Amino acid sequence: MKLPDTKSVRIKEPDERLPYRLRENFMSAPELALYRALVELVERHYVICPKVALNDIFYIVRPNENVNFFNKIFRKHIDFLLCEPSTFKPAFGVEMVKPIAKSETRETDQFMEDLFISAGIPLVHVSTSEHYRIIDLVELFKLSLVKVKQSGSLRATAETDSVPMCPVCGRMMVLRVNRNGPGKGRKYYGCIDSPKCNGVVAIG
Repeated sequence: MKLPDTKSVRIKEPDERLPYRLRENFMSAPELALYRALVELVERHYVICPKVALNDIFYIVRPNENVNFFNKIFRKHIDFLLCEPSTFKPAFGVEMVKPIAKSETRETDQFMEDLFISAGIPLVHVSTSEHYRIIDLVELFKLSLVKVKQSGSLRATAETDSVPMCPVCGRMMVLRVNRNGPGKGRKYYGCIDSPKCNGVVAIG
C-alpha cells in the first residue's frame, strides 16, 4: 500500500491564532547534499537520523549536581546520527563544521568530539559544502574510528571493538549477516563499497 501523495493537497492558510509557521526548508542545501551522500555511502547498513537532540542521545549522571553539564547539551543537536537498523543503537555521529585552519579547533567542535568519544561513538567532522565525494567521506569515517580507538573508549562490542579495514581496497568495512547458504545467520565484515569491492573478513 502506498502512502497518499500530499502534492495534490491544497495548501492550508496559516492559523492566525497560533504564532507557528512551517519553515520553508527542513534542511539547508549543504545538509541535504550531505544527507544524499550519506544515503549512498551507508545504503541499508545504517539508518540516518537528521538533527537529533543531544539530550535524546545522552543523559546526565546526578543531574542536580551537574546542572552545568546539562546546559552544555540543552537545545543542541547533532547534524546526523547513524544508527543500527534493528536496534537504533547509535553507531556514528556526523557533524558539519565550517572550514578552518588545521591548527585551529573551535571550542564547540572540540566539546562535541569529546562528548561522543567519551561514549565510544565515532564522530565524523565534515566541512560544510554543497558537493561531497564518497571517497572523501569514507576517509573521514575511518579517521573518526581511529580517534575513538586511540582514546581507549570504544565500546566493547563485536560491531565496533575492532572494525577492520578492507583487505582489498583499504576502505571501511561494515558488519553484515549471511542471509543464505550453510553460513546463514553468521556475522562477517564486508567492504562498505560492496558490490564494487568483494572484500570480506570473517568473524571468529
